[in-house]
Amino acid sequence: MPAQGKKFRAALAKVDRTREYQISDAVALLKGATFAKFDETVDVAVNLGVDPRHADQIVRGTVVLPHGTGKSVRVLVITQGDRVREAEAAGADFVGIEYIQKIKDGWLDTDVIVATPDVMGQLGQLGKVLGPRGLMPNPKAGTVTMDVAKAVREIKAGKIEFRVDKTGNVHAPVGKVSFSSSQLADNVQAFMDTIHRVKPAAAKGTYIRSATVSSTMGPGVRLETAGYR
Repeated sequence: MPAQGKKFRAALAKVDRTREYQISDAVALLKGATFAKFDETVDVAVNLGVDPRHADQIVRGTVVLPHGTGKSVRVLVITQGDRVREAEAAGADFVGIEYIQKIKDGWLDTDVIVATPDVMGQLGQLGKVLGPRGLMPNPKAGTVTMDVAKAVREIKAGKIEFRVDKTGNVHAPVGKVSFSSSQLADNVQAFMDTIHRVKPAAAKGTYIRSATVSSTMGPGVRLETAGYR
């Protein structure tokens, strides 16, 4: 485990665990505390004052990160007719209604699936396969749409989907350690602003209880959340 290593302990010593940092200071500290030999992913974890057992307190949505995630995303568009050409022109990696059968046969070599409403009846049969993997297209996430070109371009540009888990936490990748501090700060800010904006009306009390930014192997750095309360 990373916590048992000397490098992790040295990185942890650089972070004041009792303090909340402004976003710009947090990402600068995070970058200075990294030690892995690979380009680590930077994640944000937010603890929310909601009860996800109630439908009116589920927090979910999408955000286009200003500088992307740093990851190459493979996009499958399941559609037919003129939308096939539109999806291909927009940069989709895989396009066609024939992928429904391919998925039934075990193919899942994609990161995001976009579909047009007219094929959702057939795609719905794959709910047990796609649902647990987070691949089922959803209108709220913008992945069920007639404007497949726009959807593909946004995903390729860094659009991510988030959803609160059963413990009230939201996790999301917001870049790579190799990003500049300003790029990471912009991405974290965009994500936090979006989380704040989608606050359910039914949520009472403190909404954003805490937020932490961390790299894959490094220690977490707490973010200042007073401005969101």
